Amino acid sequence: MWRRVAAARAFLRRFVSRFSSSLTRRIVLLNLGGLFALLVGFLYLNQFRQGLIDARVQSLSTQAEIISAAIASSATVDADAITIDPEKLLKLAPGQSYGLEQESESGLEFSINPDRVGPLLRRLVSPTKTRARIYDRDGYMLLDSRSLAARSNILRNELPPPGQEEGPRWLEWLRDLVHGKFNSEKLPLYQDIGVANGRGYPEVASALEGREQSFVRVNARGETVVTVAEPIQRFRTVRGALLLSTQGGDIDDAIAAERRALVRIFLVAAAVMFLLSAALAGTIAEPMRKLAEAADRVRRGVKSRQEIPDFTDRNDEIGHLSGALRDMTRALFNRMEAIERFAADVSHELKNPLTSLRSAVETLPIARTDEARGRLLEVIQHDVRRLDRLISDISDASRLDAELARGDRDPIDIAQLARALVDVANQVKREDRVKVKLTVDASPQPGVQSASWLVFGHDSRLGQVFNNLIDNARTFSEPGGEVRVAVRHARASTQQGQAPRAGFEIVVDDDGPGIPAHAFERIFERFYTDRPNQSFGQNSGLGLSISRQIVEAHGGTIRAENRVDPEGETLGARFVVFLPAAQ
Repeated sequence: MWRRVAAARAFLRRFVSRFSSSLTRRIVLLNLGGLFALLVGFLYLNQFRQGLIDARVQSLSTQAEIISAAIASSATVDADAITIDPEKLLKLAPGQSYGLEQESESGLEFSINPDRVGPLLRRLVSPTKTRARIYDRDGYMLLDSRSLAARSNILRNELPPPGQEEGPRWLEWLRDLVHGKFNSEKLPLYQDIGVANGRGYPEVASALEGREQSFVRVNARGETVVTVAEPIQRFRTVRGALLLSTQGGDIDDAIAAERRALVRIFLVAAAVMFLLSAALAGTIAEPMRKLAEAADRVRRGVKSRQEIPDFTDRNDEIGHLSGALRDMTRALFNRMEAIERFAADVSHELKNPLTSLRSAVETLPIARTDEARGRLLEVIQHDVRRLDRLISDISDASRLDAELARGDRDPIDIAQLARALVDVANQVKREDRVKVKLTVDASPQPGVQSASWLVFGHDSRLGQVFNNLIDNARTFSEPGGEVRVAVRHARASTQQGQAPRAGFEIVVDDDGPGIPAHAFERIFERFYTDRPNQSFGQNSGLGLSISRQIVEAHGGTIRAENRVDPEGETLGARFVVFLPAAQ
């Protein structure tokens, strides 16, 4: 029992906490607001009220025609007819005249016999629950169906309701909307004139002139009353008028019942919409809240590495957002770790020349000979030059990411860039007299025009890559040797699992000792250098690392390998750069 209560309380807390989210409240309110607007529009615009009134008018007209015809055939008085008694006519003596008299059949002055019309009206009107009033041709009321059920002929008329205190305006508006009065046109007021002359009703006056007419009014209670007046004619002579009217609330009750059913349907639909909206908001607001909290934890740096919730199994925007945030966070932490490693490497590389420089400076004052002082000064100058190179390369490497991210990429003719760099390299006179030879392959590849060598990128940074590779190749070449640069079409995949893309390869070959088997990847690490023929400190070890960073920023790859002869002997090193073609 207690477990059920605790589970119910926990569910209630989760349900209430879900609505603490403004996004959840907006989703629920917007969905319910749309449903409520639909209900109000339906109640405001539907034609049920007018259709019901039109049907009622048509029904009363048909009923009035039937009743007036029945009354005309059996209950009218031929007040203008001449009555002749045949037996009295046979008893007349010769020469004796028959006294012609105009008399009514009942001796009354009414054009309609109330004694005959009463039972007839009771049988015809009682099942329809309508009110019927009969007027003679002078407009005086002969009968009212309301008095037929009473023991006397006293006419009973309802008085208007006493004045009541008005409720709130919104409650009155809602009541009018439900009863169908909100959108109804302003109808004339219906007043019961009792036993007064029926010509006070325009429809009765029209019926006494031989024309049927109907009216729609509202009584003092605001209830719709439909009246239809039909002439009672015999031999095309108007004998009176029949006035049929509906009960005060039957039309309004039917409209209210229909609209109450609409409201009930609305309430059920609103409950379903509320639950569905809450469920929808739970699938949107709750993951968004978790993602926001995780992002905030990343910002505060509560732990060393924060994980973003994984919603990538969802095939929607939340899943895409989760994947993007996870990738962004992973890249951010990787960048932070790279910065930490870079700072550690920089501090390590700077510490060596600084240590050497400090030792030389501390030893210089106590040097006893000029030769010793000269060697110490050479060490100091060497360490200062090394620090200068390190600081310049470190500064260049630190600005590289920002420059590649901010700069706009332009189409670059990679073949023309290679020609310009090779020409400059050959024009610069070096002691090693190593020449650079360029070969541009004109054979086309599928997907790339033979005359097109365009890539998107930064020409200065790509030129830096090619210069680094050419300078490295020249430093490992024998004096008077040759470095070969080839530009050719190629197809390669820049990432695992992707279809090969059209692009270009820039290949730099030298005739040096080659690359040790363990160093094909290590040579691209920061501050790594392996130059047996050079003294320590002549190279910072950042050139190839920066080159890989630039190439990968352009969507390409760079790799190192050795050239070997058929016997397996190393002929030299080879660097291959792939850059995707501009689409």
